[in-house]
Amino acid sequence: MTGLGWFAAILIGGIAGWLAEKFMNSSMGIFMNIVVGILGAVLLNAILMFIVGGTLGGWLGQLIIGFIGACFLIAIARAFRSNSA
Repeated sequence: MTGLGWFAAILIGGIAGWLAEKFMNSSMGIFMNIVVGILGAVLLNAILMFIVGGTLGGWLGQLIIGFIGACFLIAIARAFRSNSA
């Protein structure tokens, strides 16, 4: 998460993961909310840097990026889970 400290990244990642969990109607714990929020933000930031050459800045921008990235990760996990069953 560009420009944020570790504490802020964990806090924003947790909020983004929790919001994505509620939006995607999933049930994860607080630890997975943080992990999915941070990984989603890192993934989407990398994609945006590659495609656009920049990303959203600040807490709110990273919250939006983390939320969208976490939703993508939840959707990907669901796709793999439904194909393996």
